[in-house]
Amino acid sequence: MIEIKHLQKTFGEKHVLKDVNLNIPKGKTTCILGGSGSGKSTLIKCLIGLLEVSGGQILVDGRDITKITSEVKLAALRRRFGYLFQEGALFDSMSVGQNVTFGLKYLTDVPEKDYPKIIKEKLALVGLREDVAKLNPSELSGGMKKRVSLARVLAVEPEVILYDEPTTGLDPIMSDIISDLIIDLKAKLGVTSIVITHDMHSAFKIADYIAFLYEGNILLYGTPEDFRKTDNPYVKQFVTGSSHGPIQMKLMKE
Repeated sequence: MIEIKHLQKTFGEKHVLKDVNLNIPKGKTTCILGGSGSGKSTLIKCLIGLLEVSGGQILVDGRDITKITSEVKLAALRRRFGYLFQEGALFDSMSVGQNVTFGLKYLTDVPEKDYPKIIKEKLALVGLREDVAKLNPSELSGGMKKRVSLARVLAVEPEVILYDEPTTGLDPIMSDIISDLIIDLKAKLGVTSIVITHDMHSAFKIADYIAFLYEGNILLYGTPEDFRKTDNPYVKQFVTGSSHGPIQMKLMKE
């Protein structure tokens, strides 16, 4: 569904993405791993046109979206994607229900009379009761905010969901609940999921495929089993969480 070919992104003289090549299969969950500052969030923003690429191609169903210059066509492309922000990005001045339907006003022609039904359906999909719709974001726990944010993404029925660090800031139990939710949504809706994360437990649980991004390149791409068995010292250190290895040695030299 999505092919990334020789993708580059620079900020001034800093090469964040040097030569990224990656295939994202339709209906599967692909996790992109990498340390802080490895370019994971930059990659996901390039995918939906929030950042202009410096080189390479991003093909969606065979069409190079980096060549789209029309704002109308770019907006149409973005409607196919749902983006779950790292911090949720709920509007504090709106109720949960208003947050869930926010995108419907700008991205769809769904009449307002259908909003209550959609709110109920999407909250149920993320495991929340209908009465949560009346609450304000300030009344929610961190895990509930993540789920409401996901319900907002689901309201516009995207083909692809991009998750930016979905378990960040959550305790282990809630992190596991969010992981189960990602698996459940893939099974129920058949969506293509791209998950940016450094949470190895979650990645091994939810991923059909994993890509490891290091210094602007994909160092390894494969199944969770491939990552468990890898002999690549950089990937192995990241997977095990060891403080001893080539990544640590390089950081010390810098």
